[in-house]
Amino acid sequence: MGLFRRRSADVGRRFDDVPTRPTGYQQTASRLHAFNRYEIKYLLDEFKVPELREELARRMTSDPHSPRGGYPVTSLYYDTRDLRFYWEKIEGLRFRRKLRMRLYGNPSECTDDTPVQVEIKQRVNRVTQKRRLALPYRTALRWLDERVPPDCEPHQRGFVNEVTTLLGNLDLRPIVTTGYLREAFIGQDADLGLRVTIDHKVHGRDRDFHFASGAQNSYIIPPKLAVVEIKANERVPYWLTDLAARIDMTVVRISKYCQSVQAFGLAPRSIMGSPELAAHDARSSPAVDPFGDTTPRSSEKNQAI
Repeated sequence: MGLFRRRSADVGRRFDDVPTRPTGYQQTASRLHAFNRYEIKYLLDEFKVPELREELARRMTSDPHSPRGGYPVTSLYYDTRDLRFYWEKIEGLRFRRKLRMRLYGNPSECTDDTPVQVEIKQRVNRVTQKRRLALPYRTALRWLDERVPPDCEPHQRGFVNEVTTLLGNLDLRPIVTTGYLREAFIGQDADLGLRVTIDHKVHGRDRDFHFASGAQNSYIIPPKLAVVEIKANERVPYWLTDLAARIDMTVVRISKYCQSVQAFGLAPRSIMGSPELAAHDARSSPAVDPFGDTTPRSSEKNQAI
């Protein structure tokens, strides 16, 4: 397949309805349930983040649900046995998409009733499009893992049918998780529609996919690096591109999902990947409490990440 050889990833599967209303981090997510925009990603040394944060705060509004240091975001990605969505990204297809379940908040506190987002993220040429549906966690699991579609409003039926068809036709299954602490800034005045996020401690795992399983994670990106994303409806303002150049932010072609797949050895690394990430192997990095300190791990635990 192109420059790479596919490697299959066989991952196990898992598991009424409770009405839910978004609160806290979820309020931001529900407001962004469908949109089109351009995205640019950068890697930035953590020691430069305070300078970036200070400059952003002068011109943008901090997301009201984004505490200093960030709020937890955890995503579970679904793909085919031979990683079709992964390879579509690696090979740079003009139209590509991926399916994920996303949790805003601490995963250790996730219950059956906790709101999560079932989301399709797709790329059409240079434009990123997202569509999502908020559901209680148990309902989302029954849909994605047991193929039981949720009840929905008439205007949501098209999205539910699309996801259900993808699940059945492609036999999608959970592959990896990603997680991080996210700080978010929102544009104002002339920069309405602009959003900048800073993601810290980017980690993941390739098994034990229940959000509250307590399973160990490993960094999939070196923790000395933050991932900065600039998201704009039409254009990125000059002041922001000048700021990025001034503090040496490095533009990267990176997908957290692809990075997690590669970091756990589920597929070969892309030769187009960032050199800062080329040598990073999550299997040999220490297990971490992503929202706390690194914890030591024995060689036995290393085999059961």
